[in-house]
Amino acid sequence: MILYILLALAVALAVLVIFVALRPDEFRVARSVTIPAPAPVVFEQVNDFHNWEGWSPWAKLDPNAKNSYEGADAGEGAKFHWEGNNQVGAGAMTLLESRPHELIRLRLEFLRPFKATNAVEFAFQPAGEGTLVTWSMTGKNNFMAKAVGLFIDCEKMCGGQFEQGLANLSSVVAEPVSR
Repeated sequence: MILYILLALAVALAVLVIFVALRPDEFRVARSVTIPAPAPVVFEQVNDFHNWEGWSPWAKLDPNAKNSYEGADAGEGAKFHWEGNNQVGAGAMTLLESRPHELIRLRLEFLRPFKATNAVEFAFQPAGEGTLVTWSMTGKNNFMAKAVGLFIDCEKMCGGQFEQGLANLSSVVAEPVSR
């Protein structure tokens, strides 16, 4: 009887391992919003890491996080490091490409609570009187990330944080309505 139970557990584990291994190797999370401000104004907020504290959803999760900057003040070559509580972890962002008023590309390196390197983009497109901003992140799923994805919906979790960040960004740069 114990042999059958052990065999059933081994088969169940094998099926689970195969199921996890067959999950997608890559992921993409993206959110867009039209912000009632011109592209140059919105672009400047994202292009300079010093501005992120005013709109980043993670800055609010740990106001005591230790932040440091290196490289260029803004644009290509700018680098931002953070070390925070369990909600924000630790890592670094490097601004790789900066096309004024159009596109910003970043390398996002998580060190804690897990190690990962992802690509992040902010795209800016004129939309009437405002700017359509698309914030996206892509990366690779290793076996552990695929397994965690069975229980935690990364798309929904990160997407919600992107939505909050874009709403904060809109509040920071929105032009006041004249009366």
